[in-house]
Amino acid sequence: MAAEDSTWHIVTVKLPIMLVFLAALGACEQKRAGGSVDGAQIYSSVCAACHGPKGKPDAAMVARINVRDLTSPELRSRVTSDLVEKQVRKGSDNKLMPSFEGALTDEQIKAVSAYVASPEFSKQ
Repeated sequence: MAAEDSTWHIVTVKLPIMLVFLAALGACEQKRAGGSVDGAQIYSSVCAACHGPKGKPDAAMVARINVRDLTSPELRSRVTSDLVEKQVRKGSDNKLMPSFEGALTDEQIKAVSAYVASPEFSKQ
């Protein structure tokens, strides 16, 4: 029975997390961002898959991999371009958000970070 429980856990818990992680890695290619240095376009093509088109992830993404709501008042009260840039470059401490350093150019990382930190982002 323990082997069945282990298989069930892998299929129902770990596999969906791994699939989301692989999708995020595929989304983080420079080609996916089209070489653009427009923060809104980069966000739409790279970040929206997990964080949602307007920064608010759907409940399934939050439940599966604890994706951050980029529109939450708590985050918006302290968000800066530097904070977002650090997160984008290094990924999350729990490694569920991958590092985009090397997958996006420095200019792309700066552009998407400035966009997410901007007041316009939360007004979309």
